[in-house]
Amino acid sequence: MADLAPDVETSPFWDGIAAGELRLQRCGDCSRAVFYPRALCPHCFGDRLKWFTSPGTGTVYSYTVAHRAFSPSAGEPPYTVALIDLDEGVRMMSRIVGGDRVRIDDRVELEITRLGGDDSPELPCFRVVEAI
Repeated sequence: MADLAPDVETSPFWDGIAAGELRLQRCGDCSRAVFYPRALCPHCFGDRLKWFTSPGTGTVYSYTVAHRAFSPSAGEPPYTVALIDLDEGVRMMSRIVGGDRVRIDDRVELEITRLGGDDSPELPCFRVVEAI
């Protein structure tokens, strides 16, 4: 997938995914976590962003169930796409894997997954670990 090709700003993120880790940035000026990878902090516009490894835990903020795949690499529908509020204070969109029951405020943890088969890229997905 060409849109997942790492560049200078995103390579540490994708290297982390390949290593089974979720890597985020933290601003050295305002101390806030940052996602998606970028060169400047969106909170204070500082440029002292450092990478750290997140435990990959959070809660479901919202979700939807897709009944039609937008591309072959998306995998077989139906599947759940969620907004995850990570414990570090950032929100990311991802897939929920490993079950069909998800609710707002469920606790989730990171699971690196290939969604479209062996030829597809590894992606950060989440699994429900504590249902509400």
